[in-house]
Parts: sequence; C-alpha cells; structure tokens
Amino acid sequence: MSIVFIGMKKVNIVWFKRDLRLHDHEALKEAINDGLPLILLFCFEPSLVNAPQSSERHWRFVWQSIEGMNKELEKWNTKVYVFYQEVLIVFEYLIKNYSVQKVFSHVETGIELTFKRDKAMTDFFSSQGIIWQEFKQQGVKRGRKNRKNWSKDWYAFMSAPVCDPEFPKARFLSLSNAFLKGISQESIPEKWIVVQPNMQRGGEEFGRKYMSSFFMERVKNYNKHISKPELSRKGCSRLSPYLAWGNLSMRQVYQEAEIRKKEKFQVGCLTNFQSRLRWHCHFIQKFEMEWEMEFRHVNMGFEELEKPYDERKVNAWKEGKTGYPLVDACMRCVQETGYLNFRMRAMLVSFLTHHLWQDWRTGVDHLAKLFLDFEPGIHYPQFQMQAGVTGINTVRIYNPVKQSLDQDPDGFFIKKWIPTLSKIPAALVHEPWKLTKIEQDIYNVAIGIDYPYPIVELESAARFARDKIWQAQKLPAVQKDAERILNKHTVPNRWP
Repeated sequence: MSIVFIGMKKVNIVWFKRDLRLHDHEALKEAINDGLPLILLFCFEPSLVNAPQSSERHWRFVWQSIEGMNKELEKWNTKVYVFYQEVLIVFEYLIKNYSVQKVFSHVETGIELTFKRDKAMTDFFSSQGIIWQEFKQQGVKRGRKNRKNWSKDWYAFMSAPVCDPEFPKARFLSLSNAFLKGISQESIPEKWIVVQPNMQRGGEEFGRKYMSSFFMERVKNYNKHISKPELSRKGCSRLSPYLAWGNLSMRQVYQEAEIRKKEKFQVGCLTNFQSRLRWHCHFIQKFEMEWEMEFRHVNMGFEELEKPYDERKVNAWKEGKTGYPLVDACMRCVQETGYLNFRMRAMLVSFLTHHLWQDWRTGVDHLAKLFLDFEPGIHYPQFQMQAGVTGINTVRIYNPVKQSLDQDPDGFFIKKWIPTLSKIPAALVHEPWKLTKIEQDIYNVAIGIDYPYPIVELESAARFARDKIWQAQKLPAVQKDAERILNKHTVPNRWP
C-alpha cells in the first residue's frame, strides 16, 4: 500500500546502510509491524563516497543493489528513496516536512567516519525526540567488553528464524517530486550506472544466484581450490561482496548451508565454509570492540617498530611491478575484477609489510579501494594480523615464489594477468629474472624492460623482517599489550 500525505504527518523511516536487501531484514520487519506510514531511504554520503577507503566500484555495487530492491518494491508501489547528501542534512530536511517518530536500521560496524556519524545521529535523534531502533547483524554485538559466550550467542543468532518483512501489512509513504527537488544534493555519477563486466554485480538477485550455484554445485571444489588464485574464482563461494554490502544476511547463508548438509551433500566442504563464516564475524566483532585499529597497531607496542617509508617500493607494489610474478598478477587481477582469494590477499600484505618492510598503513587504503567486498571489520584486523603486528598471532611471511609454484604451478594465472610473460614455459615463469639473454630472446621478453627485475632479494628481505619482528615481540610494551588483547578478544583454551 502506498499513501501520500500533505502536512506534518507522523511517519517512521527505515535507514538502509550496509543491509541492502528486503529479506531477513529485522529493521524493515519491525518498522512495518509498528504500523505508521513508512519511508525507505538510503544516503550516498559525500564524506563517505570521498573517504580514502572508498572507490567507484563500491558505489556502483551499492547503486545496483538499490536498483534491485526497487525493482522488487514496485509490486508494493514504493521504492527506496536515494539521496546524494549527508544523512544529517537529509533528516533535518525530513523533519521540516514530517513528524518523524522512529528510525529503524541495522548496527553498522564501519570506519571511524561512520562511527562518528552514528554518534552525531544519536544526538540529533535524541534532541528531536525521535526513537532510533538498531538491530544487530551477523551475530556481532555492540558494547561487548570481552568474548564470554560469544560463540554460543553467534550460533543462536544464526539458528534463529529469518526476519522476513510482511509487505502486505506495510503502509508505505510516497514522496512527491517537489519534495525530492527541495533538498540540495548531487547527481548520481554516470560511471556508477555503467556495468563493469569484469566485476560481480550488486543486488539480492545476483547474491542468491551465486549462493545457489555454490551450494548446488561449486562447493564440491571448495576445499581443493580455496587457495588457488584462478580456480578459487569458481571454487570459492564468491558471496563476500553480497555479505559485505548486505544483499544477503549471514544467517541466510548459514542456514542454506545447513539445509545442504542435512541432505548429506558435500558435508566436509560445507562445514569448512561455515567455519569461515564464523571467523568472518569473529573479526568484525573484534573491530567493533576496538575500531581504533583502523589507524593504529592493535598492539600499540609495535609503534616502536620503525619502518622507513619508501615511495618507490610502495608504488611498485600498488602498480603490480615488483618483479615477482604472482605478487604482480594478484595486484593486477584485483584492480580489474575486485576479487582475490584469501591466501593471495594475505600474500600481498605480507610482501608489502615484510619483504618491502613498509608500514601496513601505506597499503591498507589502497587494497580497501580495490576489494569489491571491502568490509572494515575484516579488512583492518586481517591486515594487521598478516603484517605481524598483533603480538598474539604466528607471523607468516609468504614466499611468493613458493606460493606461485604451489598454487599456480602451470603459470596460468600469472600469464593471464601479465601477458608479457605469456610465452615463457611454466617451469620458468615463476622466476623470470633467471632467464638467460638467449631465453629472453626466444620468449620475446626483456627482463628489466618489458617486465621489471625483482625489487628486493627475497631471502635476505624475509630474514631481515623475521629478525626485526621477533625482536619486537620481546619488547615489554608489545608483551604487555598482547596480554590485554588476549583478555579482550579471545576466550582462553577455546575457539573465540
């Protein structure tokens, strides 16, 4: 049902953020049940659009997601109203025209910018007598001080019935064109509307298709292909962007996996997949409890570890021109497609922070921009863990040549993303700097011209990093903060 009011009528609002779906949406369900006329809105906030972690690919995915929602909402004669303006300005405009009673949304575990925005909105709603009801997502709880009962609570949340809104009961409010034109805002960039064929498309419909194909067929290769840079593109679920932007809820995905397990289909692969869903939420909960790790070492003792900035090295890493084929292929791949499997992401971070001996903060925003599935709660804790600056995790220094030989032995992925190396035999493509002049002529590649020599010597760089990190781990400040981290983010002798 859609209705139009003139004057100061009582309304409720559903404010969509990283929950761009119409199913298993507790905020929308409760807003409909409340009974008042309802406005659905999303704000492209210029401050967030222009944040250092944001990129065009993110907002295209969001735009596509909202388009998908609005296509489904047509049957109810309503839509998600989109504003390209700061959310505070939008709500200030709304309350001049409507008597807003309640705002419904999900808790967002985001970057400092969204955290401070939410604090400002809390103050604003309070000053206006507006009730803001927030609902948790992913089993992540705001206000936790430690991990007591976290795993138990997570399983309970994942096993609870989905919260599907009852649309026939809804009383949706239509906003007039005159009203929409009355607020100053920017236009949606044309680039957001153009489909990029190399990237996954946003929206609940596409998320469901990926989920269906994974659980019906592709999951059978999950355990075998999860670490392979090319084969993982089909063998992994590819659901991460749909979870990051909320096209699918974690509960929906978990319960679909449970259904297939009960059918005795690929139980081992599905169990491992569900374990990673749990770890997904574990890291978001960690970030929810300590969001400052966006800017500083989670273990503050590592601030004493000096890593002089080297612009040449950082730029070579960002451009995929380090001279190590798998590193460069991975960077070029994620630049074009927005996707890379977990092991390859870890290797990129390890290479930057260990072999190139650069602070993790020199590359964290760069990869955030590139990952279509950028999820702050995973990105920052994982970046630091792979950089070896937590003080509680085993330091992993990935050898890119070994990874290349193990995960891309035929060089297919390397040759796909670095065409200048495409004629080199598989046995030689992993270490092209070892080619003789005659071999370079035969394979039509000039090392140092067509493709760079290695930017650092692998073994000595790894040895230097390992020694420095091990020394740092013995610092009193590091050990002291490691104890704090363990007490806050883990449950002793148990999985978190």
